[in-house]
Amino acid sequence: MSADSTTTDRGRGVLLLFAVTIFGSAFLLFQVQPLISRFILPWFGGSPAVWSTCMLFFQVVLFAGYLYAHLTSTKLSPRWQAIVHACLLLGAAMLLPITPDASWKPDPAANPSLRIILLLGACVGLPYFLLSSTGPLLQRWFSLQAPGVSPYRLYSLSNIGSLLALVTYPFVVEPAFASPVQAEIWSWGFRAFAVFCIVCSIGLLRRSTIATQSVAVTEADDSPAPTWGDRLMWCGLAAVASVMLLATTNQVCLDVATVPFLWILPLTIYLLSFILCFDGDRWYSRKTYAALFFVTLIAVINTLLGGVQVSIILQVMVYLAGLFFCCMVCHGELAAQKPGPRHLTSFYLLLSAGGAVGGLFVGLIAPYVFDSYWEMHIGLFACMLVMPAIYYRDKTSMLYHGDSRPAWVMIGVVVCMLSVGLLRHARHLVGESIAVTRNFYGVMRVQEDAELAKRGLYHGAILHGMQFLDDDRRTIPTTYYGTQSGVGAVMQHHRPGEERRIGVVGLGVGTLATYGTPQDVVRYYEINPEVVRLAEDYFTYLPDSQAKTEVVLGDARLSLEHEDNQQYDVLVLDAFSGDAIPTHLLTREAGDLYAQHLRDDGILCVHVSNIHFDLRPVVQGLAEHLGMYSANVEGKSNEEQGTQHCHWMLLSRQPIDEQIILATDAFNELEDGPILWTDYWSNLLAVLR
Repeated sequence: MSADSTTTDRGRGVLLLFAVTIFGSAFLLFQVQPLISRFILPWFGGSPAVWSTCMLFFQVVLFAGYLYAHLTSTKLSPRWQAIVHACLLLGAAMLLPITPDASWKPDPAANPSLRIILLLGACVGLPYFLLSSTGPLLQRWFSLQAPGVSPYRLYSLSNIGSLLALVTYPFVVEPAFASPVQAEIWSWGFRAFAVFCIVCSIGLLRRSTIATQSVAVTEADDSPAPTWGDRLMWCGLAAVASVMLLATTNQVCLDVATVPFLWILPLTIYLLSFILCFDGDRWYSRKTYAALFFVTLIAVINTLLGGVQVSIILQVMVYLAGLFFCCMVCHGELAAQKPGPRHLTSFYLLLSAGGAVGGLFVGLIAPYVFDSYWEMHIGLFACMLVMPAIYYRDKTSMLYHGDSRPAWVMIGVVVCMLSVGLLRHARHLVGESIAVTRNFYGVMRVQEDAELAKRGLYHGAILHGMQFLDDDRRTIPTTYYGTQSGVGAVMQHHRPGEERRIGVVGLGVGTLATYGTPQDVVRYYEINPEVVRLAEDYFTYLPDSQAKTEVVLGDARLSLEHEDNQQYDVLVLDAFSGDAIPTHLLTREAGDLYAQHLRDDGILCVHVSNIHFDLRPVVQGLAEHLGMYSANVEGKSNEEQGTQHCHWMLLSRQPIDEQIILATDAFNELEDGPILWTDYWSNLLAVLR
């Protein structure tokens, strides 16, 4: 065998080793994101902000990993790069597995965002940091060992690994394994990756070989150094794409559910745009994607204005299309501006910095600065400005440095018209509100109709409770809690006149307290402190109630887990976020907890009203699992009484009392097949209307 043949075989072996290691690191990097987020979701109330906060952590650590890769590759010799990285890998392997301990579950007074970040830092911080640094660091090592060969194809390969991780999680990993098992398998995968990565670093220990190759790389790369304008553009493009990713995810989860599948869809589109744009020039055409983005933007604005009346399938499709074309524009321009290998790590560093800026904006700044969810509006507006900025800087463009004033006037008119649409929807989100507040759990608004003398509490576009303001009607139970609704009939006719303990998951405006008698104790569980404040400041159901009322602040599941058996006569489950499904409150594990706190003749009332999903089969599945009778109760709307059409499911170990049946508008046995959700599995498509 000739020397050239031996060298070629060794080169192929090195390429294969680096390819497998980078692919594996990317797979683990994006597999752990939904894994650990899904694990802790029930601990923090199932809010969409859980995923946003997790993404903030991941993006900041990604930036830290890229910074580490940049500094080590530019400040340390190849030999010391290998030694330092190997030591950190061994240290991370010793901290495994990544399974979070139950001691990390929050208490009501804790800041949820801070608690999540600390938890993630303790459980996955170092492994994720090292995985984050792998892509740029190993591409740099590869360019030293294979001068003249572009390392950007390895970047595309890493994105394919990331995409595969995201696609397999909801369809393969999540259904097949419980969360603790997933964490254990992932930990063993990281150990295998560490071994491969250390093998990759062995070549760097041959100082003389690497020194010669480093000179060759420097001589081969004669590309000009990027300007500060280039660097600012890289960071800005990455930040816009990051804002759109997180804003779109929030928008989808707010009105559907906070589940890994709906986290992964936007992230998959985000990664797909990276893969296409960095694979080659053939996938991105500036004129085509700029036009498609502006067309899609019109559809997004119309969908936003349509609100919950638009089909959920159409909403998801339009929002994801807007995300895709925005990301194709941002990432296509990034790929077109990528520098030579000599500036590779600084390029990735600025990309990750832009992603971290977007994550900080959506995850930390926006909830405390804005009264409503305006991140998508800002992201879309920023993307609208991206294209004019690119044309302004492009020397080959007819718009370079403000040339062709008529074209610039036309662009300005289009941007202004679309901005008006975004502003119109932004104003609609606040409406004629007398109080607006936003925190980790969402946006709450109090609106008053002076003409009809009523006041309502809204979460997003969904009414969560209403009260008449005049003295004659202010104690009337309204909206979904009228006297002929399922829960209203139970509250009136289940053990009337006796001492009763009544538990309610979800405070709203406290409407159910109006059914309380002097012998009753009504105990509310509410995760959002702002809901408690608004219910006490703007509504009078709680102080007007004859019953003794109590409010337990914190997630209902966590609170019930730590309480002694409450022996509830009635337990009401009414904890919706916007119109989203609180999946962690409808699982088998949650049902077992409710059953423990019910008396033998107690009744579990579950509110299943939803625009987009039919939750009755899920509750029926719970009933069969618990060995309970189940019934579907339909409440009709009555404008004079202030009630709305609603659906309640009643679950009991004993047949429902005839008086309760006669008191309802419509009482029916459910005929659909049961569906049982668990903490580790839920299928939204099966309950889509």
